[in-house]
Amino acid sequence: MTEICDAQARLIDAWLDQQWLEKGLSENSLSNYRRDVRQLAIWLQEQGGSLLEAQRYQLLEFLADRHQLGISARTVARQLSAVKSFYRWLKREGRVPEDPALLIERPKTGRPLPKTLTEADVEALLAAPDVSTPLGLRDRAMLEILYATGMRVSELVSLGLEDIDLQQSFVRCFGKGSKERMIPIHRQAVEAVKAYLSAGRPKLATQR
Repeated sequence: MTEICDAQARLIDAWLDQQWLEKGLSENSLSNYRRDVRQLAIWLQEQGGSLLEAQRYQLLEFLADRHQLGISARTVARQLSAVKSFYRWLKREGRVPEDPALLIERPKTGRPLPKTLTEADVEALLAAPDVSTPLGLRDRAMLEILYATGMRVSELVSLGLEDIDLQQSFVRCFGKGSKERMIPIHRQAVEAVKAYLSAGRPKLATQR
């Protein structure tokens, strides 16, 4: 098992002590929190960084790495919750100048569609676009982004190419009041956008 340096371990312990005192978390919850933040510490350490020096882009890369390893959205969401709590505490304690996790939004763990739709209905909706056509590739990419992020349609149509980072697997979304959110997306959404950009968008551009 990879070890983290003593300073990082003591930092995590101090945060967990605060969680226990303020929230009365169970031993099981504290153990999960420790594991989640420890995994981030190990990942940062392998990159030559540390918990106190982490930047937002590094946290996004860490989350993208979790997705690429095939870890479920529910597990990644739980891990991000622990990381966000950890950095809120660091900011409150004055140990970091800014909270790098502040604008990162939890990945969606369920289908952001009406509950009256069954899983089969949702799968049929996602499969409806004819991906042999440029418009079908576009529509499939849009549906996959909606499914992955849960954003509003108005937010989706206002996205620019610069707001979608396919390498790090996240979307930058501006909601009401121009509030910025960083939302991780799953592999299917990344692949759908890539397919549209390579085979759909160029053909639509020539038709204008």
